[in-house]
Amino acid sequence: MAPDEDQIVGILKGCQRDLRESQKKMYDFFYGYAMSICLRYSRNREDAIEVLHDGFLKIFKNIGGFRIEGTGKQVLYPLQAWIKKIMIYTAIDRYRAQQKYSGQEDIHLHEHALYQAAPTPLDSMAYEELMGLVQALSPGYRAVFNLYVIDGFTHEEIAEKLGISSGTSKSNLARAREVLKKRLKKIDIRNPLGYAKR
Repeated sequence: MAPDEDQIVGILKGCQRDLRESQKKMYDFFYGYAMSICLRYSRNREDAIEVLHDGFLKIFKNIGGFRIEGTGKQVLYPLQAWIKKIMIYTAIDRYRAQQKYSGQEDIHLHEHALYQAAPTPLDSMAYEELMGLVQALSPGYRAVFNLYVIDGFTHEEIAEKLGISSGTSKSNLARAREVLKKRLKKIDIRNPLGYAKR
């Protein structure tokens, strides 16, 4: 049986004392939440699991510094935010490590596309389908798209974290949106019922 939010303080204190049982409960409690973050930044489920495990290792290593203030939701929400931050930064670290060993694509070879908010099949798609489209983006496009669109980072923050210029961040975002838009159109064309009614 999963712990409720009021039990999280006891689990957290156990993790701060390096108790394996508490660490397992923490992992089980936040697995789905953390995995949803890791999946957005990863090419596939296997990569996401590696990011997840690396992230939890960092969490357990640094959890002693997490300050417990209050009970229940007063602890749960800050803890969730802290876990989210660690998972995102772990995914970024993995992206940077992979970029060292892969060829870099010159983004200036691509046209700078402007994103236009037009009707898309997004509203009717299942979460898994959307996740598949995002995961299919190249690592650079996927990282910038997630950081900017989903996690609310600015282009300047993204540039600093990924070691690129803010112009490259903007270009990668535009290109990612362009790629997603083309893939969404293909899905709409292939589906005789259509995901979106125009």
